[in-house]
Amino acid sequence: MPLSENEQKILDEIERQLHQTDPELVKEVGEATVYGHALSSLRWSVVGLIAGLVVMLGTLQIHYLLAFGGFLLMLASGMGLERNFRMMGRAGLNQVSSAIRANAAQAEPEAADE
Repeated sequence: MPLSENEQKILDEIERQLHQTDPELVKEVGEATVYGHALSSLRWSVVGLIAGLVVMLGTLQIHYLLAFGGFLLMLASGMGLERNFRMMGRAGLNQVSSAIRANAAQAEPEAADE
């Protein structure tokens, strides 16, 4: 249901006042994405997965229980990775990949200038 002309004017006035009173909030909300937390958790899961692999391979000859701890770290990180991929869904992954492509496209002209 679309807004009436009066409601749209009221909404525009509220937005204008918000820009005047708290520009930091407007900037923060404008830059935030729905998928930011899940993406951050994905990064930590990948770091945990790599760290678990290093621990497992590094301690395999020392003691099998230490290597098993590395395996458990890998398992927990893999489960976190799967959970965060599910939270992001296809739309979130598309948004992240398009942001990565946009950053890469911006970096190419800068690299060509050097």
